[in-house]
Amino acid sequence: MWVLGLPDDITVALFDLDGVLTDTASVHRIAWTAAFDDFLTERAGGDIGGRTDELRPFTDQDYFDYVDGRPRMDGVRTFLASRGLTVDEATASAVADGKNTAFLASLERDGVTAYPGSVRYLHAARDAGLHIAVVTSSRNGEQVLEAAGLSEFVERRVDGNTIVAEQLAGKPAPDSYLRGAELMGVAPAAAAVFEDAISGVEAGVAGRFGYVVGIDRVGGGQSDAMTTAGASIVVTDLDELLAGD
Repeated sequence: MWVLGLPDDITVALFDLDGVLTDTASVHRIAWTAAFDDFLTERAGGDIGGRTDELRPFTDQDYFDYVDGRPRMDGVRTFLASRGLTVDEATASAVADGKNTAFLASLERDGVTAYPGSVRYLHAARDAGLHIAVVTSSRNGEQVLEAAGLSEFVERRVDGNTIVAEQLAGKPAPDSYLRGAELMGVAPAAAAVFEDAISGVEAGVAGRFGYVVGIDRVGGGQSDAMTTAGASIVVTDLDELLAGD
C-alpha cells in the first residue's frame, strides 16, 4: 500500500523550495533575466539592436536549461559558458549579486505565496508521520520559508549557505540531497526527492533516492524532460499525489 503517493518504505521527504512549495521560481526567473540582460546589453556596448548571437537576450529556456535549480554562481557560469562567454570572477559575482538584489526587492515588495496544493500535501505528510526537510540551492531559503509560513513543517534545511559553507557540489550533483538525507538520519533509498528543475531531478536520480517526484509548473516539454531525466512520476501539483490515498 502506498501512502501520500509514495512507496511505503519512504520515511523522509526532501523538498526543493522555489517552484515546489512556493511560487518563487517565477520571481527567480524574472530576477535572472534582469541581471543577465543588463550584463549582455553592457557587453554589447548598449547597442540592443546590434547584439551578436552570443549576446542575444536571456530567455526563459536559458533559465530552465542553465540556471534553474543550480547554486547562484554555478548558474552564472553555466549560462555564460553556453554562450561561449568568459568573464573574471568579479564580473560573475556582480551578475550574481545583481540577481539577488532584484530577487530580494521583489520578495520585500510582493511577499511569497505557497502553492495551496503543496500546503495540503505538507499537512497530509506531517499527519501521516512523514519527516520533512527542504533542500534548496537558494541562499534565501530561510527568509522564503518564513515569509510563506512554512517553517513549522520543516525539520531540517539544506540551502545555498550550507552548500557554500560545507563545499558541497550543487545540483545536478546529488550532494545537497545526500546531505539532507544524512541530516534526517536515513539512507537515500528511504527518502523521496521533490523537484521542479531538471537539474534537481538529475540530482535525485544520481543520489539513488527511493523516489523522485517531478513537479511540472511550466508545461511544454518539461514533463517529458523530467521523465527522460529519470523522475519516478511527474505531476503538475503535489496534491495530485493524495488522490489515491
